[in-house]
Amino acid sequence: MVTIVDVKTFEKEDGENFFALVVQGGIEVVKSQQTGRNYITSRSATVPTTLNEMACKSLIGTTLEGKVKRVECDPYDYTDKNGDTMELSHRYEYISDEAEILEENLADKETVL
Repeated sequence: MVTIVDVKTFEKEDGENFFALVVQGGIEVVKSQQTGRNYITSRSATVPTTLNEMACKSLIGTTLEGKVKRVECDPYDYTDKNGDTMELSHRYEYISDEAEILEENLADKETVL
């Protein structure tokens, strides 16, 4: 289950704005690669929407079935809050329970052929 925690505004190439909901999954215990100590964190992702800003803001606090999943992608540079830049090759994406079931159980087109 995920919770809608915020709304972000993005600008399209044509200059028009659209909104995305920020969803946050449950808490996870993770071991720090630097210190070896455990800490608690939560994954979050943005989900584009066709809703207007007022409708998006009214959804904050709403829960949805699904989870935030780590997805591999092409490498890109990421600058954290401290100004440190690192190369990442993953992103986080919201996936509904139904979509995850289909993703796990349907064969790839290449496999079938």
